[in-house]
Amino acid sequence: MEPPDTQTSQTSPDHLDPRLRVKIQRLHQLTVYGRWLFVGILWISIAPLSLWGWRYELSLLQEHFTWSGLRYSIAFNRLPILGLALCIGMTTAVLVWQSRNILFGIPPVEKQRLAHQVRRICHQGPSHPLWKWVCDRT
Repeated sequence: MEPPDTQTSQTSPDHLDPRLRVKIQRLHQLTVYGRWLFVGILWISIAPLSLWGWRYELSLLQEHFTWSGLRYSIAFNRLPILGLALCIGMTTAVLVWQSRNILFGIPPVEKQRLAHQVRRICHQGPSHPLWKWVCDRT
């Protein structure tokens, strides 16, 4: 067996001081809020525009639904479908990402990335937009 690398073991997320762990947790929480804010903005802005662009086909499908009608309405209205697919895809991606973090914990690579980002934010000081929420509350 090889001895563990001292540099890797010292910078691993499990060996961080408690104050840095709290800052990493705050940054992760801000990341979660930011992702859900982005998804909410997508649903508020792009989804209504996409549904508006697809309104005629939706009214036809409400009267006479067929699978071929749905297929052709999707095939000939690509931009509204891409907008709805973007909203659904981003929502699904954030749900899967957050579920993975809740069920299995934050992966070590992501913890290291967050620790590096916290150090960068704290080093930059009050000029960084996230400094107030991450580093100021010690």
